[in-house]
Amino acid sequence: MFDVKDSDFFELDEDDFDTVLAPDISFSGHIHFVKPFMIKGTVNGTISATSDLVVDTNAVVTANISADRVLVRGKVEGCIEGKRMVFIASTGTVQGDITSAQVVLEPGSTFSGRCTMTK
Repeated sequence: MFDVKDSDFFELDEDDFDTVLAPDISFSGHIHFVKPFMIKGTVNGTISATSDLVVDTNAVVTANISADRVLVRGKVEGCIEGKRMVFIASTGTVQGDITSAQVVLEPGSTFSGRCTMTK
């Protein structure tokens, strides 16, 4: 459809992640990680990382997020800072501001907030 740098990020399966927050898990607090992380459940709080984050299709995240690359397939309410990229898939919804070097909104996605692209 279109070419996006770091396309390997979108081809990751659940098995490629060291840590997956399962769909039946609800977590409140601060999450910090250094290896790729996938959220399938519910998170309330803050998320900071030096690696990649995937918010999967049915996940609900109410948190400010800071990570290297962020892929949103589910719902995020809060500000997102992606050092390299923020990608909102067609199934994704973001309510909050986005700051990143590269921002991609796939057709069908929902975004409400301000977008700032950095160098």
